[in-house]
Amino acid sequence: MSYWQPEDGNMRVGVLASQGAFVEHITVLRQLGVDAMPVRLPRELEGVDGLIIPGGESTSISKLMLDYNLTNEIRNLAQNGLPVFGTCAGMILLASEISDQNDVEPLGVMKIRVRRNAFGRQRESFETELSIPVLGEKSFPGVFIRAPIIEQANSEVEILAKLEDGSSVAARQGKLLASAFHPELTDDLRFHQYFLDIIGGHQ
Repeated sequence: MSYWQPEDGNMRVGVLASQGAFVEHITVLRQLGVDAMPVRLPRELEGVDGLIIPGGESTSISKLMLDYNLTNEIRNLAQNGLPVFGTCAGMILLASEISDQNDVEPLGVMKIRVRRNAFGRQRESFETELSIPVLGEKSFPGVFIRAPIIEQANSEVEILAKLEDGSSVAARQGKLLASAFHPELTDDLRFHQYFLDIIGGHQ
């Protein structure tokens, strides 16, 4: 299966629905006028113009992806140019390396090394205002839930956002987009719109 552009002009975005906050992503996409659909099986990837891998439990999502033969399918599509956006656990799954790796098989398509649950018990969940220049001057509400961080990125990767302590929490590599936070849990639609602009070739 290779990535293709629909001739009818309607944008279709799949949201991996194995586990996690997929409903919220679908809701945001539909607010933005996109034909959004859950993806649980490989055949449901056919005809999508982009894919979102949501937050959730990275070990569970990884196992379910393997069980339903999605891992290699998504990896191949991403390597062939399908835009993919991973949030929180989705960012972990996109990574080429997980520093505290044990039972997750990442897709390995984004040249970043991530560390899971990077903030420990005291800051497992928190909110902060983020400066994300690609979204404009207005700050973006960052919702972090047992969030990972990007420990290392190669030269192909553009870091889009950092915390005050310098931790990298959002990045882009070509048509791949990743955030450690959950934009789908806010009323700010700009991050999803940015992903749609990547799909449409406007970013």
